[in-house]
Parts: sequence; structure tokens; C-alpha cells
Amino acid sequence: MTTVILLRHGRTTANTGGVLAGWTPGVQLDETGQAQVAAVAQRLAPVPLAAVVSSPLERCQATAGAVLAGRDLELQTDDRLGEARYGDWTNRPIKELVKEPLWKVVQAHPSAAVFPGPEGEGLAQTQARAVAAVREWNARLGPDAVWLACSHGDVIKAVLADALGLHLDQFQRIVVDPASISVVSYTETRPFVLRVNDSGGDVGALVPPPKKRGRRRRAADSDAVVGGGAGATV
Repeated sequence: MTTVILLRHGRTTANTGGVLAGWTPGVQLDETGQAQVAAVAQRLAPVPLAAVVSSPLERCQATAGAVLAGRDLELQTDDRLGEARYGDWTNRPIKELVKEPLWKVVQAHPSAAVFPGPEGEGLAQTQARAVAAVREWNARLGPDAVWLACSHGDVIKAVLADALGLHLDQFQRIVVDPASISVVSYTETRPFVLRVNDSGGDVGALVPPPKKRGRRRRAADSDAVVGGGAGATV
């Protein structure tokens, strides 16, 4: 199975300022965000990564760059992991946006939400491009890979909704905090969601076990454990 670690960027000046940054250039991690990124990079240091792929926006590039430190990898950039294109909502205060009629659609029926203006896209489009990116990188990196995708809150929530088999209209039930990791393993049959919004757990279980020769598997990787199993062995 291919495992992707979905990492949200650290906290930014826009997050604390209550502004919907979108694709606005120059949005940087604030002091807390920098500390969050350093901590998550240290947490993930033991995990061998086949690739680190990031949204092109500065806040994700900085976050992914911290994870890359000390690894013999180059940062890969994929625009499909970029933030939702909020169109005319971009760079506006959240306290103003909550008064817009579209806000209720985004909350209750996000699959129908299309952001205004020539640069706006629908949240369904955001999900489609992000899921396609994850699945294409899975195929490129192979079934034994563990890799990291650094992206944004709504984008990661949309990927998780797909992995959980949820309609996009349910994705607002998922919480993805700054610098948190969510983990999905993809098999031929189904994805398994291993973690959501993890901001401090041990990551030893994400290190692939050594391969053993001559061992016959009792069940396929895509089989769910009946009864729940004993959990990961660290």
C-alpha cells in the first residue's frame, strides 16, 4: 500500500488576522507557525519519505522545506495541492464573509459552492484536482512508498472526505489544524484513514517494517481487520 502524510502548513499571519488568504502571495508563517513547523519536522524525522510534494504557496513551501532538512530529497511542487481558489473572496476578512449568502452554502452544501469572480473555482473542483494529485503521486512512487503532501486546510479536508467515502457536503465535519498531520494508506480496494488532525502523536507506526522473505501473508493489504485488531506495532 502507498501511504501519504497530509501535512497542513503552520500558522500564518493571515490565520491570526482572520483573513482568507487563498492564493495571495507573500503570506508567511508567524512565530508560532515557525515553531509548529520545527516541531512537526522533528517528529517526522524518523520516517523515511519517498518524496515531499508541496503546494506552490509560500506557507506550504516553508513548511515542507523544514521537513526536508537533512534528507536527500528535492522539494516537489504540485499546483493541484494549492489552496482553493476563492476568487473575489480572497484576502477578505472572515467576519465580512460570514455575512455573504454563499457562506451558508459553503457550510451546509459545499459541493454546490462556487467562489465568485473569474479566478474562483468550486470546492468540488478543488477536491477533484487534489485527489487526482494524490492518486497520481501514489502511482508514481509505488506501493511501498511513504510520502508527504504539504497543503491547506480545505484541500486536506477534501482529500480526507474522499478517503473516508464521505460526500463532499460532509467535509466540514473534519478538522485539520495548522501543522497537523493526517495519514491515509491507499490499497487496490480502498483507502485506510490512519490519522486525522494529529498534532502530537508518536509517528513510529509510520515507519515501514523490514521486509521478510518467505513470509506468506494471511490477508491482503486491502483487507480490513475484523474486530479491529491489536493496533500498530511500534
